[in-house]
Amino acid sequence: MAEVKENKMGVMPVNKLLISMAVPMMISMLVQALYNVVDSIFVARVGQDALTAVSLAFSIQNLMISIAVGTGVGVNAFLSKSLGEKDFKTVNKVANNSIFLALCTYVLFVILGLTIVKPYFLAQTDESIILNYGIDYLTVILCFSLGLLCQVCFERLLTSTGKTVLSMATQVTGAVINIILDPIFIFGYFGLPAMGVKGAAIATVIGQSIAALTGLTLNLKFNSEIKLNIKDMKPEGAIIKRIYEVGIPSIVMASISSIMVFALNKVLIGFTKTAVAVFGVYFKLQSFIFMPVFGLNNGMVPIIAYNYGARNKERIMKTIKYAMVYAFCIMLFGTILFESIPTVLLSLFKSNVEAENIAMMQIGVPALRIIATHFCVASICIIMGSTFQALGNAVYSLVVSVARQLVILVPAAFLLSLTGRLEMVWLAFPIAECMSLAVSSFFFKKNLKLLDFDKTKE
Repeated sequence: MAEVKENKMGVMPVNKLLISMAVPMMISMLVQALYNVVDSIFVARVGQDALTAVSLAFSIQNLMISIAVGTGVGVNAFLSKSLGEKDFKTVNKVANNSIFLALCTYVLFVILGLTIVKPYFLAQTDESIILNYGIDYLTVILCFSLGLLCQVCFERLLTSTGKTVLSMATQVTGAVINIILDPIFIFGYFGLPAMGVKGAAIATVIGQSIAALTGLTLNLKFNSEIKLNIKDMKPEGAIIKRIYEVGIPSIVMASISSIMVFALNKVLIGFTKTAVAVFGVYFKLQSFIFMPVFGLNNGMVPIIAYNYGARNKERIMKTIKYAMVYAFCIMLFGTILFESIPTVLLSLFKSNVEAENIAMMQIGVPALRIIATHFCVASICIIMGSTFQALGNAVYSLVVSVARQLVILVPAAFLLSLTGRLEMVWLAFPIAECMSLAVSSFFFKKNLKLLDFDKTKE
């Protein structure tokens, strides 16, 4: 029998490996962030009501993404660990079962898209223009979400086997198509009718669908470490259970942000709908900073999981150290950006009504400057949380996320809102992040005990 070649995650120098794995993912995440910003820039041109509607839709949209990505985290950790153990039979079962799970998830969101969209928006606002924009946008996003779910699935399969350049190509393809189609469908170019906010949603799902097809093609053609076939897509309870042991805590952890955003929007709209729009703009802008760190995570997790399976503590610790340094530098850059040029950043989202732009600046400038004070602290917490996931202890990340967003951030925002000063509400973010750092550090020390096995030579 021919000798199986060692995967690069077990032999390449750690810093070089992390850069080679993470940089393509960071680039693809930056492109995704660019899409998010460009999408909102075009929507803002329709009017601030349109931007507010899309901001209100974020909670449900984020829930869908959370389930897809959380499942992907479970697949990533299980598949990479099995690869490190040279258990190729399990590798194929994990890969094929992940596709089955993506299809099941799609059925769930079609049902939600046909039933809950209107009640969801009515729970937040009674303004008819915002309602109509929001219902049009979110219905399309949910009912045609198969592209997103399959895109994430195929990207994770590529990432799990170390092929992050191909994963980057998948995401970049979808994002670029999205950016191109946005103005065409929103404003009605080349003979097409102007569809406004619904046009933005249509552009989104088309981009996601093409990205999914790209990801499938790249897996079939270049991912030789897994074999995709319909027979192996038959669900296996043991495989799905292992995926969701890591995946469910990750899904819940990511979904918590949906609850947080929904609750915070309820607090903010009590001041003015412009505050909700500013909060939505903040999420778009901060994605330029956070997305590269998440890309770094996507490159880091399979390295840690692989070397955990291979029982190589030294490589795991080096990976964590380098990841923390790079994440901190990225977040420091983001802090400087938000503190120095908030007016420039906010001006990207101008509407056609000057009074709305003035209100956006008055609320948005202090908001960005206050919230950005927590970025550097968040960088360390994010890397710690991803380490928990890679070592199969995503429940630690879940506890930290629940404590940060629901136990501290939302109650703090509500209590600070009672002062009657909107700028005080934004202080809830740095307050919650400091707590997150304390809890994450405690769990991180506990997690290191998992690595008390005989280390192998690098």
